[in-house]
Amino acid sequence: MNALSRQHQPLPHWAFRRQVLSDPLRLRLRQWQQVRTWARLIREAEALWHVDVRELRRLGALELYQLLQEVPPPQRGRVNRWLDRYAVATRFQSEESEFD
Repeated sequence: MNALSRQHQPLPHWAFRRQVLSDPLRLRLRQWQQVRTWARLIREAEALWHVDVRELRRLGALELYQLLQEVPPPQRGRVNRWLDRYAVATRFQSEESEFD
């Protein structure tokens, strides 16, 4: 029973790293995954150059509208403060100005 419990203990971070780096097959797999990930990101970024800007703005407006609907009313003031810090143009209207 003691041998089973020792088998399933996680390796320390440094031991896992040494194990990955010492196994050439794992090292090649890890490098391949990283290269593939970078290549996919680059491909997606290049694809944005061919997208119609109007369509991107339309999608952004839809996403923004949905986000604005999902923010709970009690948190809107705090969200506005963060939007001020991020220099974002969007703001929630205060309740006082809605009634004016």
